Amino acid sequence: MSLDLDKRQRAMLREMGVRIWQAPPVVAASDLSVAMNSVANHVRPSRAEARFDAEPQRPQVAAARAPQAAPVPTVARAPGLQPRPAGIELMAWPALQAAVAGCRACALCTSRKNTVFGVGPVAGDAAPAVDWLIVGEAPGENEDIAGEPFVGQAGKLLDNMLLAMRLQRGNDDAARPGVAKNIFITNVLKCRPPANRNPDPAEVAQCAPYLKRQVELLQPKIILALGKFAAQSLLQDSVPEVQKIPLGKLRGQVHNYLGVPVVVSYHPAYLLRSLGDKAKAWDDLCLAMSVAPTVVRSA
Repeated sequence: MSLDLDKRQRAMLREMGVRIWQAPPVVAASDLSVAMNSVANHVRPSRAEARFDAEPQRPQVAAARAPQAAPVPTVARAPGLQPRPAGIELMAWPALQAAVAGCRACALCTSRKNTVFGVGPVAGDAAPAVDWLIVGEAPGENEDIAGEPFVGQAGKLLDNMLLAMRLQRGNDDAARPGVAKNIFITNVLKCRPPANRNPDPAEVAQCAPYLKRQVELLQPKIILALGKFAAQSLLQDSVPEVQKIPLGKLRGQVHNYLGVPVVVSYHPAYLLRSLGDKAKAWDDLCLAMSVAPTVVRSA
């Protein structure tokens, strides 16, 4: 596909810290050359990923592999916990939201302020019609307070990344010409781990059915997995020993989750501290845009 960047999009990319060396009126995404802006970003987020080996790879479609069932970790019961709601695989959108809001299946429910189901276009009693699904890792302190994924500095960077793709949050009231809202944003975990620690495998396993049902109801055309734990959760049944593969080795390929193409990239919180990988993240976005059957739907 071709990527026609206007002045606004170039400004968004500059906000990301990515500079385009050449910007003709129409540029093929695969040929788009980017480099880091030399201005350092001094904002230090409350949680960021560890640095991963991320050697650049040529985009390629991952070879089909036989799914391997991953062992499901067990969760130690504590006082006040309850089994996960039954029948998640059959729930409609409102019932799924209610199930997440009232979930007490793991100890994260004892320290959370709010569950974080996700945000997208308002759609009443049905799942919103979206083309894009953005999956992060887990709520942080700001997300726990707001009940919304990707807020704070990492959220601002994500918003700028989306605007450079002519996308914006589906619940954003500020309509922009030529920018679509056909996007839903969520996390693997629906509750904040204490002190913004990394998710435990047992916690990921408890939340996995919620994310799976969200994908089934949303029926996105493309999934963008941001961060190691998002990638591992979505690819554990299709990529053998995915937990042992560095995030950088999962980039540059088109994976699959429930029949939906998956592109892996870095978490915005990590990019705030690792400026040199912002250009690689833009390459990932270009790959996702080239894979998506439709990039922009009329808002």
